[in-house]
Amino acid sequence: MTAPLIITRDETLLDELLRLAAAAGVTPEVAHDGAAALRAWAAAPLVLLGADLAAEVAQTSPARREGVHLVAWGAAGDDLYRRAVAVGAESVAALPHAGDWLGERLTDLGDSGRPRGLLVGVVGGSGGAGATTFACALAQMAARTGPAVVVDADPLGPGVDRGLGLETRDGVRWDALCRTTGRLSARALREALPRRDGLGVLTWYAGGTPGLESVAVREALSAAQRGHDTVVVDLPRGGDRLVEEVVSRCERVLVLVVPSVAGVAAAGRLCARFADPARLRLVVRGNGIDPEEVARATGVGVLASMADQRGLAEAIDLGLGPVRSRRGPLGRTATEVLARLTMTRAAA
Repeated sequence: MTAPLIITRDETLLDELLRLAAAAGVTPEVAHDGAAALRAWAAAPLVLLGADLAAEVAQTSPARREGVHLVAWGAAGDDLYRRAVAVGAESVAALPHAGDWLGERLTDLGDSGRPRGLLVGVVGGSGGAGATTFACALAQMAARTGPAVVVDADPLGPGVDRGLGLETRDGVRWDALCRTTGRLSARALREALPRRDGLGVLTWYAGGTPGLESVAVREALSAAQRGHDTVVVDLPRGGDRLVEEVVSRCERVLVLVVPSVAGVAAAGRLCARFADPARLRLVVRGNGIDPEEVARATGVGVLASMADQRGLAEAIDLGLGPVRSRRGPLGRTATEVLARLTMTRAAA
């Protein structure tokens, strides 16, 4: 059994608990008396026992177990704590004040049992290197095998939704997420984002005022990893504390490099800015300086090299996303990079 158990006949209390469960992305089982509660008591991963039925449940002598919480509406008096002891509850939660705390317990329950997704950052070694395009390509290829999402962390970038042809899709953007508080459910975020099939995006509305709140970014990345197999973050070239925190969460950061004298010089300066260069790998785009020379100049290893792709601008303008064929340069390179990242993760 994976559904939490709610035990109450109090309609006000039940309505609030069902609301919290829905926000957390879980569907609870509800019992309205002690006998019904006893049948599901042992199997439920979480039990929320209403104060109105605490005495009745205590008379059935349920087995002592973890994950039982006594829930009341309003202030919690001494008699409530005595009832909690009688049923072996871990805590007493008084609503509405304990709503956030209960929401977190339900959210953790709804997201349990799924491994955290791969989190990879992509940043341009120089302006126009194609980082946003490659981030979108990575996510497109990842979505062929499991749910994937591109998180746009570059306020001055072109927008990952436009790169993938999802700008007209309904869904939550940063503008709304940065105004919310509390823990995000993986399922709620996954279902709220603009998406096509297995691929979602988190970005800004066109013409909005770009800005990110650190708390919102932490919650969004955590929920994205819990709800997707692959999370790709389109990073800005500029650095601040929030960008550094996002980078620290990434298992790998890919730096897109144009192999020209100017492109390699800019990439070298950008790579030197990172506190942990071992987290970085280069993806060289186009022809020019040999990839081995690029690696020596930047002090960072090359993970992959790729040719420029014909018809790229047309594909994006048509709303198809950068990858039109998995056999093209972007499709092949994105697939190769994902395979290497997965192997590295499995070996760690």
